[in-house]
Amino acid sequence: MADQDGVRLQKVLSQAGVASRRVAEQMIREGRVEVDGRIVTELGTRVDPDTAEIRVDGMRIVLDDTMVYLAINKPRGMHSTMSDDRGRPCIGDLVEHRVRGNKNLFHVGRLDADTEGLMLLTNDGELAHRLMHPSFEVPKTYVATVHGSVPRNLGRRLREGVELKDGPARVDDFAVVAAVPGKTMVRVTLHEGRKRIVRRLLAAVGFPVQDLVRTDIGAVTLGDQRPGSIRALTRKEVGELYKAVGL
Repeated sequence: MADQDGVRLQKVLSQAGVASRRVAEQMIREGRVEVDGRIVTELGTRVDPDTAEIRVDGMRIVLDDTMVYLAINKPRGMHSTMSDDRGRPCIGDLVEHRVRGNKNLFHVGRLDADTEGLMLLTNDGELAHRLMHPSFEVPKTYVATVHGSVPRNLGRRLREGVELKDGPARVDDFAVVAAVPGKTMVRVTLHEGRKRIVRRLLAAVGFPVQDLVRTDIGAVTLGDQRPGSIRALTRKEVGELYKAVGL
């Protein structure tokens, strides 16, 4: 609800990095801004940025500047933990040296040590919980290198489902990315997060994984981010993650 003792809505949007005040005012006039579920078109509207839920074009805007949202490209051979009592390299080592003052960050899900690729780090507990919960079905995409040439019906077989020791599993999408003599690179998208699920699925159909990289989590993509590098998520990426899990 609007708060007449609060801050002007266009100022809140500007401070959140959504747009300049002038552009924010235009967004409000066009009916693109919601406050606590109601479309606001009056430029004089004031809100409490600590409590208001604000959306632009249906996408939630994170106003709490203490929240941290990061993407890391976990290198192969590194463990998906913030610390390791056996002294093995872990993503906490990267955070310790490159993200100062953010000791409360934790990782969203895991990758096994032999897998490279995208992981998310945040101190937003509710978002992290929902991203990891299977009921929200946030898709994750992997690129795997397997030995040999895959048959044309492999994608259909994986989409229909494969019986594993801990129950059936299936992919949402499957495509061949590239093929050279003796090797094939495939792209696999699925929304569940059982341990080593991609490796187990491909091994079950006769194509053990040689190399594996996670490239996407929902709307967040690895792109050309180098192994070991960390970047802040964009406002749009955070908004898309919120949308994907119903926040």
